Amino acid sequence: MTNTEVIDSSMNAYNGRDIESFMNCFSEDIVITNFADSTIICSSYKEVKTMYQNLFDQSPNLHSSVVSRIVFDNKVLDHEHIVGRLGADQMVELILIYEIKEEKISKITVLRTQ
Repeated sequence: MTNTEVIDSSMNAYNGRDIESFMNCFSEDIVITNFADSTIICSSYKEVKTMYQNLFDQSPNLHSSVVSRIVFDNKVLDHEHIVGRLGADQMVELILIYEIKEEKISKITVLRTQ
C-alpha cells in the first residue's frame, strides 16, 4: 500500500465514522501533536481510539474533504475542510501532516487557523 493509499483508507473510514477501519490505519505508537505549540494531543493508540470514537459518536454528519495534498517522502500533507464536527454547522480548516511507517500512520501534526 502506498502512503497516499494509507491516508485515503483513513479518510474513507473517518468519513464513514468506522472506528475499527479507521484505527487499522494507525501504528500502535501513534502520536498526534499540535503544530503551534508542540503539545501532544494523544500519545497512544488507546487515546487516539477514545478521542475519535467520542468524535464519531457526537458527529453524525462528520465529513472531511481534501482541498490539496502534497506527498513528500514518508509524509502526506493534506489541507482539509471538515464539516459536521460535534454537530457544528461551521467548517473547520486544517493542515494535517501524516507520517507513515510500515504502511501505518505513526504521527499526525495538526495545524489550525488562528
